[in-house]
Amino acid sequence: MRVRKSVLIRERIEAEEAGEAAGPVTRAVAAAVFENPCAGGYVADLSPLFEMAGLLGERLAAEAVAALEGPAIGYGKGALVGMDGAMEHGAAVLHPTLGKPMRAAVGGGAALIPANTKVAALGATLDLPLGHKDEPWAFDYIDTVTVSVADAPRPGEIVLFVGLLDGPRPAARVGSGPRKS
Repeated sequence: MRVRKSVLIRERIEAEEAGEAAGPVTRAVAAAVFENPCAGGYVADLSPLFEMAGLLGERLAAEAVAALEGPAIGYGKGALVGMDGAMEHGAAVLHPTLGKPMRAAVGGGAALIPANTKVAALGATLDLPLGHKDEPWAFDYIDTVTVSVADAPRPGEIVLFVGLLDGPRPAARVGSGPRKS
């Protein structure tokens, strides 16, 4: 596996939209830009990407946990695939093996890990979805952080993002779950 670079994005939110003190809430996203061994044409066996994601997941999740101020309570994952790759390459790094190291790093995680992927050009942004690690209906933790790496993905690369958060959206007030009919 050839990793070109790693990036750590840390965001600390201290006030809600009206400027009132809230939180603080920290969002941390660790990213790795790496060579896509499947770029350039159709590849039936995507298992090399599964293996790469498992290895990178341990590293990225540990970096994101270390960047939080409190315990990780929510998570999300995403991938930007360079133009010589395919959407399925993003799915291959996000789904079969990445969840296990992420859950290990945050001490569990019963809820599905929200994910997003897209094939994109250099410097593209990705809206990385976040959600509570144990309670999928914890509306206050359903969040998004927009991420990018200025010089990635190059056509034959993938950018893998692992995102964590240590609290709910500031001043969240939409309820704690679906309304009963």
